[in-house]
Amino acid sequence: MPDLDPRRIALLAAVVLAVVVIGVRGMGGGGPGAPPAATLPVQPTAAAGTGGGQVTVHVAGAVEHPGVYRLRRGERVDDAVRRAGGPARRADLSAVNLAAVVEDGRQVLVPTRAPAGSAPGTTSPGATPAKVNLNTATPEQLDTLAGVGPATAAKILAFREQHGGFGSVEELGDVPGIGEVRLEALRDLVTV
Repeated sequence: MPDLDPRRIALLAAVVLAVVVIGVRGMGGGGPGAPPAATLPVQPTAAAGTGGGQVTVHVAGAVEHPGVYRLRRGERVDDAVRRAGGPARRADLSAVNLAAVVEDGRQVLVPTRAPAGSAPGTTSPGATPAKVNLNTATPEQLDTLAGVGPATAAKILAFREQHGGFGSVEELGDVPGIGEVRLEALRDLVTV
């Protein structure tokens, strides 16, 4: 076997390293200076699943581009809202926990601010009262529900924050202190 010149070995190693770096950048690992990859809304499908560390969420309400979006596992509600084009002009971001981690299959609902001069959730005399939205209600709004006092309202808010919101009214039954009887009484008074 012929002796290899150390300079040729070093040159060959540099060429191999350059090919590897170019290949990694071409596959999307562009590094800190590379522009972020564009993420487009995805259409929901019956067999939609999550793979590769992604979650699929529905961003609705007062955002520029409501729709279904794929995010990386561990991203926050704030990331989902920004992915949907950001909040609309009348969005009430104070009613949304922007720091919550998004969960697969959940809806991120951004409500609109109440018109000036009206309290949220108020109705005109004789009108059917508006349902209280479990994902956006304040402690005071929850406290207006029959059988829900300040302590239970606090438990509902803690559950909502811990789980990134309610996916259905039925999940209210998972809140400590709300049994089947209370859930049945609240079912027609709340929404998600």
